[in-house]
Amino acid sequence: MQVGVFIPINNNGWLISENAPQYKPSFDLNKEIAMKAEEHGLDFLLSMIKLRGFGGKTEFWEYGLESFTLMAGLAAVTERIKIFATCPTLIIPPAFAARMCNTIDSISHGRFGLNLITGWQPPEYTQMGLWPGDEHFKNRYNVLDEYAQVLRELWETGSSDFKGEYYTMDDCRVWPQPTGDMKIICAGSSDAGLAFSAKWADYAFCLGKGVNTPTAFSSNNDRLAVALEKTGRDVQVFVLVMIIAAETDEEAQAKWQSYNEGVDIDAISWLADQGAKDTVNTDTNVRQLAAPEGAVNINMGTLVGSYETVAKMLDEMAEVPNTGGVLLTFDDFLEGVEAFGTRIQPLMKSRQ
Repeated sequence: MQVGVFIPINNNGWLISENAPQYKPSFDLNKEIAMKAEEHGLDFLLSMIKLRGFGGKTEFWEYGLESFTLMAGLAAVTERIKIFATCPTLIIPPAFAARMCNTIDSISHGRFGLNLITGWQPPEYTQMGLWPGDEHFKNRYNVLDEYAQVLRELWETGSSDFKGEYYTMDDCRVWPQPTGDMKIICAGSSDAGLAFSAKWADYAFCLGKGVNTPTAFSSNNDRLAVALEKTGRDVQVFVLVMIIAAETDEEAQAKWQSYNEGVDIDAISWLADQGAKDTVNTDTNVRQLAAPEGAVNINMGTLVGSYETVAKMLDEMAEVPNTGGVLLTFDDFLEGVEAFGTRIQPLMKSRQ
């Protein structure tokens, strides 16, 4: 099973709590995390892109770096670990995205790949006058389908003459071509999102579910398998989970309890309000993210326990058919990556 780190490109990581570690994002912080991840043999790093936060007392996600430039910097200071940036496709045209990818491919010597997002929170884009209107909720994967086709043509041939409903290329040329096998990630969990992943993605990311219910995500694997029957491709699921670990189960549970007690209600209210904007798609991961009853960590699957307990639950996840790996977040990233590398990973059968 592969293991990646969802590095904290925005402030406070993924805990919307006054009792969680409070910090601003920086290159130096993410560099230290990246170096630790590489030292311990982890497989990849992924950064998201967020253009507007949720406010509240913690100013959650109000401070953020930019994904391509951050990952270019990390590509230059690492040697082995794979690097993935996230592309806000509403802002960056596909040909320009292809050129940026090719540049980081050159920096990383073939270790780079791209996560494609459609955009779901209107204020991220209305603040810049770039929201296409709520019709975007209906056609976003049709747009992304054309976007991915242009990317693939440019990466594979260096040119594109694509003519579609949303994008038109006129003898577009992007050279040099990438040296590595450019991978595409998509995290859409709606039927349309899974259909896109089955057609274009190399890895399909999904949210884990619940607390200490490591295999609750398996229904996503089943739904992706149905979509793959139509395309005949091999696409594996990577599961996003948070790890809160300590020497004992009791210590880890005490930390988790404290984070929940310090939840930033105002920030969660903003998240819930934004998650309700899309009245078209009711099966998206945004619905899970924005559910107020467990949003202290944005409702991602969470493994809470001793190092041994967490290792066992990660091994359970690895046994779910067509699971390629996990994408990890931590309450404290520097301590978390170190503890994973030295205390959890050695106990995992799936990492031997």
